[in-house]
Amino acid sequence: MSLISKHTKFIPYLYFIAITAYWFTIVNRSEGISAYPILLFGIPFLWQIIKPNHRLNFTLGITFVCISSYLILAFICDILKIIVLSYPIKQLMIYGGLFVFGNFVMALWIIRNSLKEHI
Repeated sequence: MSLISKHTKFIPYLYFIAITAYWFTIVNRSEGISAYPILLFGIPFLWQIIKPNHRLNFTLGITFVCISSYLILAFICDILKIIVLSYPIKQLMIYGGLFVFGNFVMALWIIRNSLKEHI
């Protein structure tokens, strides 16, 4: 049981690395070599697994909580018809809705790990 609890702190980082790899493969099919800069987004999360850094951990958590909160707010505004969005953006929000909430939960998990290690 201690082995599982020891490695659960890496789940959010693996999640963001998997999302980066998925995003890369989708864009790479259509754009080709210009998709490789997307892989740079996975480097901080990989670094946190290899050599954890408290400041980077907290910065990643806060950054992705802010981005996810903004996307959740846009999602709620679309559901309540507060703002009018174009069809492609609505389609993206439907497909990406689970990723938005998943990103928010994983970012909160990163912050929780950061605060737990700091205390």
